[in-house]
Amino acid sequence: MAVKIRLARGGAKKKPFYRIVVADSEARRDGRFLEIVGTYDPLKDPAKVTVKQDRVGYWLGEGAIPTDTVRDILKKEGEPASAS
Repeated sequence: MAVKIRLARGGAKKKPFYRIVVADSEARRDGRFLEIVGTYDPLKDPAKVTVKQDRVGYWLGEGAIPTDTVRDILKKEGEPASAS
């Protein structure tokens, strides 16, 4: 089972809100996930991001792979983008 850290979309039409989740790579975008590790609100100026640093670090240590978008968000927030 490959685990990814990715965005799950919520909110209304044309008003997106995202949760940063840890999910099996074969699960649907907004489907089953293992844990919510943060949120991302792109409508705020600047975009509002909250991240549970300890949980992201744990999942990266367990081999979870962040998607490109999540990697960029974590990099801007000062989080490590990889387990190494």
